[in-house]
Amino acid sequence: MVLGGQGHYAAAAAVLQGLIAGGGLFGSLAASTLASHRRQLGGHAAARVLDGRALAMVPDEPGRIDPDPDPDPDDVDVAGARADAMLGLAADAIGGGRLDEARRLHARVEPRGWRSRVRHRWLAAEIALAAGHAEQAVHPAEEAAATARDVGATRHILKSDLVLGVALVVRGTPESVGRGVDLLRCDLNHTDRRGLFSLVWPTALVLTNAQADRTIAGTGNMKERAENALSCVLRRADPSGRRLADRSPWIPTALLRSGEPPNADAETNFLTD
Repeated sequence: MVLGGQGHYAAAAAVLQGLIAGGGLFGSLAASTLASHRRQLGGHAAARVLDGRALAMVPDEPGRIDPDPDPDPDDVDVAGARADAMLGLAADAIGGGRLDEARRLHARVEPRGWRSRVRHRWLAAEIALAAGHAEQAVHPAEEAAATARDVGATRHILKSDLVLGVALVVRGTPESVGRGVDLLRCDLNHTDRRGLFSLVWPTALVLTNAQADRTIAGTGNMKERAENALSCVLRRADPSGRRLADRSPWIPTALLRSGEPPNADAETNFLTD
């Protein structure tokens, strides 16, 4: 999980694939983690296969009313693994444009530990954004950020601030855009300093667009930071991850051409371009 947060996807995949082969609780958690790395490169269909595998590997404990009478606070238990897989499948559905499916899967999750609560609120915000209701995305994003700060989870705080910043910018009022840009700038400084390149490039990309819309100075610098961060991520990805990014409609071709693969089809990634 740490390697993935830093964009070391190839190294992370080598560890996770061994755990997945072992099956059981940790195999399920590992499959969900690898799925999240595939999604971060725009590979939602590939992630869906892994999330489905993660759900199938969640251990059954027949004959017990509550499978986790003493739940793990970090969700390293049966309920946490099931929540990881279900929320992952909901995120895959969002990436595939299947919002009704995403809502159904999201509604079936009853988060227990702090991590699943944070991810549950991320998904609520992302569903609202995908449906064009940015104003409904702000509150769950605020809740995710508050929960992450309560436990001091650095990467989850920064990812929550990214989700919240996007919701505020997309909401589009002068006040929300100003707050969102300020939040994202602060977020970018923290993610950049910690080498969390998987968060750096999308944060810089949102700021590129937000600042261009408001004719704020520094747009070119933000685009360059996004390009550099994505280039680092792609160099650290395994071949499967690079192919997914190349084919994904969610990775802007302008950024892809600055990294790997260098000859991306200009017509491929139409959504973000």
